[in-house]
Amino acid sequence: MSKLKVFTAQNTESGSVQLPVQFTEPVRADLITRAVLAMQAERRAPYGGYGDAGMRHSTRVSRRRRDYRGSYGKGISRVPRKVHTRRGTQFNWVGALAAGTVGGRRAHQPKPFKDWTQKMNTTENRKAIRSALSATVQHDVVAARGHKLPKAFPFAIDDAFESLKTTKELENAMLKLGFEAELERAGITRIRAGKGKMRNRRYKTPTSVLFVVSKDATSLSRAAANLAGADVVAVHRVNAELLAPGAAPGRLVLYTHAAVMRLASEGLFTQSYKGTSPAKRMPLVKAKNTKSEKPAVAAPAKKAAKKAAKKA
Repeated sequence: MSKLKVFTAQNTESGSVQLPVQFTEPVRADLITRAVLAMQAERRAPYGGYGDAGMRHSTRVSRRRRDYRGSYGKGISRVPRKVHTRRGTQFNWVGALAAGTVGGRRAHQPKPFKDWTQKMNTTENRKAIRSALSATVQHDVVAARGHKLPKAFPFAIDDAFESLKTTKELENAMLKLGFEAELERAGITRIRAGKGKMRNRRYKTPTSVLFVVSKDATSLSRAAANLAGADVVAVHRVNAELLAPGAAPGRLVLYTHAAVMRLASEGLFTQSYKGTSPAKRMPLVKAKNTKSEKPAVAAPAKKAAKKAAKKA
């Protein structure tokens, strides 16, 4: 598919737009999965046990013959023990400190300093994004995710969508475009979860439509905020997780005409893309001190007197 039809909010065709080279990438589910998992790993918060947990006991027990506070010859194991009471060399103690004892440390607890991030090359990540972009304009791939699509899909939407201000206007436009089932999907906000019911996550929200616009801070973001599962993102901030939630390619994505044109003009996510050049910093110019600018420091009177005494 080389072109996309452009539809207005009244479901009338207003023209067509040429698909840029980003949409011709073959769909690589393995690359998309790697990119999504790498993004999720970066958000993973470090966690672990307290370093001194189970280690705050005095558990010195001698293993030598006829030694005070020793366990030699008593027919007990060599587990570290803490003393409750004693009478002479007879101790009432219990195991502590070691793993497997009551109140002892954990054997192999999670370490808070473990690095969960996953490395992924920039070129590989861009290829994954292009692959996910290509999947969003394939009717069969998008339908395989469970989205109910009109017959005219895939298509782009007019730039007037970026200026929609209310949720009601957006819903009316979606209904005219033939996304009745998708609006019902977006209205479902309480689906019973599986194991999440035991982990304080009783319900889950299904993923719905993604609107890709040309720039940040459009009024469409506020209009789509009340549609459960719907997202709005500027085209330069698109990533693999937004295009393929759960690492499954083929999310329902509606691109505005300006967003597609920006993809083509700026070459976003291509191998030759260099990114926006950062603002050049002004070089720091150090002022040169001349002899006249240097303050004259007078020698203390004591040092001058000592020098005069040495010469004499």
